[in-house]
Amino acid sequence: MDVTPLIPADRQVIDGYGDGQFCVRGTWLPGPLIVFPDRTLTWEVTGFAALTVESFAPITEADPPVEILLLGAGPRNQLVPRALRESLRARGVVVDGMDTGAACRTYNVLLAEGRRVAAALLPA
Repeated sequence: MDVTPLIPADRQVIDGYGDGQFCVRGTWLPGPLIVFPDRTLTWEVTGFAALTVESFAPITEADPPVEILLLGAGPRNQLVPRALRESLRARGVVVDGMDTGAACRTYNVLLAEGRRVAAALLPA
């Protein structure tokens, strides 16, 4: 019996990461990214410490709206500042910070479940 969830072929699956880049649907892309189920965007941020609510505009303005945002903070988990977390929640987005590898894996699981998820990823 195959218990692997079936993900539609047009979905943005994260296939791998490393050396400052991410593999999404078989294509390696450099630098920070935002991955939605239907598209992947280059994320113009300089690092975790520089994140502001404006950094997340592509997510807060997404249509359909994002329910869960996975924030891949780099090689290790960093706490999402309370003010940032609350500002995103006020815009309808729940953010869960974790290391980038965990964010990639969790994104794929939630994608397979059909959740409205996005991953904002800083290279590991």
